[in-house]
Amino acid sequence: MPALRELANRWYRRGVGDAARPVVHRIEAVCPALRTLETPENFDAIRSELLALLPHRKGIPKYHDLDPGRGHLSSEADGDASWRVFMLYAMGAKPAENRARCPRTCELVEAIPDLFQAFFSILEPHKSVPPHEGPYAGYLRYHLPLVVPTDKPPRMRIRDHWHTWREGEGLLFDDHWEHEVENHSDQVRVVLIVDILRPLPWLRDRVNRLVTRTLLRRRYGQRIAQGKQPDL
Repeated sequence: MPALRELANRWYRRGVGDAARPVVHRIEAVCPALRTLETPENFDAIRSELLALLPHRKGIPKYHDLDPGRGHLSSEADGDASWRVFMLYAMGAKPAENRARCPRTCELVEAIPDLFQAFFSILEPHKSVPPHEGPYAGYLRYHLPLVVPTDKPPRMRIRDHWHTWREGEGLLFDDHWEHEVENHSDQVRVVLIVDILRPLPWLRDRVNRLVTRTLLRRRYGQRIAQGKQPDL
């Protein structure tokens, strides 16, 4: 699977400019429906469901528990976790228990065209996610910041672009570029992540959709349906 995935990644990248491809994308040009998540009514509904989870976040899976092959991204020397992930949707799989706790969020994200996956990403205070690349080039990643500390606001580097989150302001970017996250604040940082299929030339697009709906879903669907993160 890793070798096949890397071949697909190279092919997809060549179809969108490879090293010249954008880092950050205009939401209105790629997927304007993502802006519906940012309207005051919808943002408040999503944030409300997220805030109900946060007091119990110690029970939310650590990223490295769900994706052991990438444990370096969230495991800490002190045994604590830096990054927790609450899955809502992935490649057609729908973890029922998680979705029951966030029905409005799930309703909203499933209205987004070409949805690949969606989850809450929780970064603990004084924690960082080291430089890494997304495992699969077949999607673009959207962040909707829900909880952003005001002291020492957390930030993210994507290739050579530094971004500081602001609550309610969405960002669409290519996480197949190297990126890292740092939170030097005393507070937790939470974003809703929504991945959408990457716009690709026709043949590459067809292959990406086929891979997503068959190989990826069959390989990881059962784990995701149980609330587990796919190990791409």
